[in-house]
Amino acid sequence: MTSFNFTPYDQRFFHEHLQSFLPDKFIDCHNHIWLDRFVTGNLSKSRSCAWPEMVARDHSIEDLLLTNQKLFPGKQVIPVLYSYVNVAVDTVRSNNYVQSCSQKYRLPALYLSRPGEPAEEIEKNVMEGGFCGLKVYLEFAPSYIPADEIRIYDFLPHEQLVLADKHGWVVQLHIPRPGRLADPLNYVQLLEIEQKYPGLQLLVAHLGRAYADEDVGNALEYLKHTEKTVWDFTANTNAYVMEQVLQYFGPDRFIYGSDFPIFRMKARRTVENGFYINEIPAGSLGDVSGDPHMREIIGPEAEKITFFIYEEIASCKRAADKLGLGRADIHKIFYENSARIFGLKP
Repeated sequence: MTSFNFTPYDQRFFHEHLQSFLPDKFIDCHNHIWLDRFVTGNLSKSRSCAWPEMVARDHSIEDLLLTNQKLFPGKQVIPVLYSYVNVAVDTVRSNNYVQSCSQKYRLPALYLSRPGEPAEEIEKNVMEGGFCGLKVYLEFAPSYIPADEIRIYDFLPHEQLVLADKHGWVVQLHIPRPGRLADPLNYVQLLEIEQKYPGLQLLVAHLGRAYADEDVGNALEYLKHTEKTVWDFTANTNAYVMEQVLQYFGPDRFIYGSDFPIFRMKARRTVENGFYINEIPAGSLGDVSGDPHMREIIGPEAEKITFFIYEEIASCKRAADKLGLGRADIHKIFYENSARIFGLKP
């Protein structure tokens, strides 16, 4: 089960910065749940960054519910569920687990699809399983494609987009490529998806992985004429990027997600020369010496590192304050927009 090392600093941070900012009830659009026995392959074969795999061996629905209870006292959190995204995971068993948890707790869920999965099989599983749509991930692109050359359509093929368009499904997309959102191939294809498949609801996860200012490039200017693409700021702590996305698309197309279990770790993020670095208390995740995105902090400064999710929400608060957003806007970001997207009561 999940354990939490709450300190007086964590408690003060929540009460001073987040308690009054967060609505009493909010929706978290981005949660991974799975059991250790679903991991049947070698996690070291991952083509994405390695540090998230250090946080948790598995993450049950009970762990997730406890996480929200502990981290957000006095708040009601409605999580959207889906599987862990890694080629080592048995997606059939994991999707079945997500479906059962969704039904048991009456929570919305997304179906983790693979690009080679037959369209008729996906359609049957999504419709019969009561899923709201698809979760797709770059890990599942064909293995012969070098990680830096993966395109959106390599793991989100047109056959799946046709299905999503036909049924009005949600598609949550973690974009690929080292240039992140700033890569022209990414933002050209994002616009193309909205224009060719207007019936689906596209969610761009992590603000297009724009964790540094440099990761935005010309993307927002290019995408400014999109009409319905929604941006989730999951696992992003860059208040400036949040501010830019809000200025271009407004609070109606901006939603909250946690990326639990990953963002229950204690960390803060800094950026050096366009490269993000997660600073963590020394020893909290084991040996991170081989990961350039990780840096250990020792001494009194480490005691000032709180939960990563607190840092994310505090960054959203800074962006909202900078733009003068009101309580109605915050309620849209943390509840109304996701309620609309996932078919929940407003």
